[in-house]
Amino acid sequence: MSPLKKIDMHAHFFPRISQEEAARLDPAQAPWLTISSDGENGQIMKGDRPFRPVYRALWDSSMRLEEMDRHGLDMQIISATPIMFGYSCPADRAAPWAERMNDLALEHCAGNPKRLKALAQVPLQDLELACREASRAKACGHVGVQIGNHLGQHDLDDERLVQFLIHCAENNIAVLVHPWDMMTDGRMKKWMLPWLVAMPAETQLGILSLILSGAFERIPKSLKLCFAHGGGSFAFLLGRVDNAWQCRDIVREDCPNIPSSYLDRFYVDSAVFDSHALRLLVATMNSEHVMLGSDYPFPLGEQHIGQLVDQNQWLNAIDRDNINGLNAQEFFGLGDD
Repeated sequence: MSPLKKIDMHAHFFPRISQEEAARLDPAQAPWLTISSDGENGQIMKGDRPFRPVYRALWDSSMRLEEMDRHGLDMQIISATPIMFGYSCPADRAAPWAERMNDLALEHCAGNPKRLKALAQVPLQDLELACREASRAKACGHVGVQIGNHLGQHDLDDERLVQFLIHCAENNIAVLVHPWDMMTDGRMKKWMLPWLVAMPAETQLGILSLILSGAFERIPKSLKLCFAHGGGSFAFLLGRVDNAWQCRDIVREDCPNIPSSYLDRFYVDSAVFDSHALRLLVATMNSEHVMLGSDYPFPLGEQHIGQLVDQNQWLNAIDRDNINGLNAQEFFGLGDD
C-alpha cells in the first residue's frame, strides 16, 4: 500500500462540448457548455434551455488542481455530471457519446494523471454496449464507472442492470452509483426540493432494490460498489427496513437475510454535511465502508473538502485514515499511484 493520500472520490467534470457536438446525441435534450467571455463562468445548457450555472473548475483541470491544493487533497476522482448520461437516447447514439465523454475525461486528467483519475460513463440502456465500454474505459485508464441509480422506470434490480454489475464484479471494475433524474410528480416545484428530498430517496431506493430483490445473492461479493451522498436516507431509515423485514412476509419474500446483514456489500461517501449525520453513517456502515466524497465543484457539495471528517474528534485516527484515503486506495486499486 502506498503512503496515505487524501482522496476525494466523488467529484464531477463537464467538458467543453459545443451545441453542434451535443446535437449528435439529441438536438433537443443533450447537454453542452457555454462559457462567459472572461472564461471564468459558464452555463450547462440542455438543448436551448439553461440547466445549471457553473464555474471554471468544472472544465479546467488547472483550476481544479489549484483548488485541490487549497483543500489539501492529494487526489480527486472525477466523473460525469449526471446530465451527461444520455440514457434516454437510442443506444447507437449513446454509445459513441459515452466513448467520447470518457476520452474527454482522460484528457481532463492528463494535466496531472497522478492526482486526477476518472470514472467512465456507459450506455446503460444496452447491456452489451455498456459492458463493452466499461471494459474499454478500464483498459484506457479509467479507475471504474459511474452509473445512475435507475434506467427510466427500472431500478437496480432490473435484470439488465444486475448483469452489468456482475460484469463489473467479474472484471474488477469499481462502480459509483449516483442519483439522477429524481422522482417527482410536480409537487416539489421550488427551493431545490427534488435535490433535497428526492435525491436522497433515489439513493436509498437504489440500495434497497438490490437488497430486498435478492440481487446481492447473485452478484459476486467481489463487486466494488459505492453509493453517493452518504447513501442518501438509507442509514437513518435502516431500522425501519429491518423492522419491516421481521414483521412482514412481503418484505422477506425475495430477501433471505435481514437487510442490515448486507452492509458489507457496498460503500458510501461522506457527503452528508453534518457531524451527527456522519456519526450515524460511520456507526452504521463502519469506517471501512465510508470514503471521502465532496460532490465538487457544485454548490450543494462540501465547500471545504474533508473538513467534516477532519474536525470531528470522535473519529479516531484509524477511522479518519480509512475515510480520507485508505478505503479509496483499496476500492479503486490505486496501488502506488
